[in-house]
Amino acid sequence: MTSLPTMTAAAAAGAAAPRAVLELENVTKSYGSEPPVQALGGVSLTVAAGELLAIVGPSGSGKTTLLHIIGTLDRPTSGTVRVDGVDVADLDDRGLAALRARSIGFVFQQFFLAEHSTVLENVADGLLYAGAGVAERRERAAAALDAVGLGDRKGFRPGKLSGGQRQRVAIARALVGRPAILLADEPTGNLDSASGAAIMELLDGLSAAGATIVVITHDRELAAGMPRHVEVLDGRIVHDSALPEAA
Repeated sequence: MTSLPTMTAAAAAGAAAPRAVLELENVTKSYGSEPPVQALGGVSLTVAAGELLAIVGPSGSGKTTLLHIIGTLDRPTSGTVRVDGVDVADLDDRGLAALRARSIGFVFQQFFLAEHSTVLENVADGLLYAGAGVAERRERAAAALDAVGLGDRKGFRPGKLSGGQRQRVAIARALVGRPAILLADEPTGNLDSASGAAIMELLDGLSAAGATIVVITHDRELAAGMPRHVEVLDGRIVHDSALPEAA
């Protein structure tokens, strides 16, 4: 697998003291008012550059709300969220959209690929809002496909690919903009076990090359196999493998 040069350089530069690319401090999220329903209650989490971690929890635990907060798709009711050093509270809606385009890559359980476009075109479309010209978009898309092991499938259309290959295309599209953080929401949920294992191996390799990846999942076994796992229950973090257990 071809590594991503920019990420490798960033990882090497920050090896001594990795910078925080995601910081949540006492974040809450409530919906409604009579009475309000609390989806998150005082969540604090720091993710350093180059980390690969899972946020795991059952349905209704708050992990989807947490995904939306981390991805700046929703604003917290209280608390502080910083993405790539930027306090999201300081941004209006246009500023949040720009931050997402610049600093966050998304991978979903559904692949969301344009069926009538080639694999290369699908990945290049990830740069439509980055101000890059056509030639640069195609060049960076080709490099991202090489990085996920699909350099020989650039001219294929998604319908000619397996589920695992389609998810690799979605990952390449998320990475092509060189985001500070990649959010993967149940990235193996629609795949057979062999394809799912291959995707997790790919994410592990991309992390080793310097990418910062947060996987949202309900699968405890998958989460337990990752370098760091954070368990969410009833809107709170109840376990973080990076922190010492309370006595």
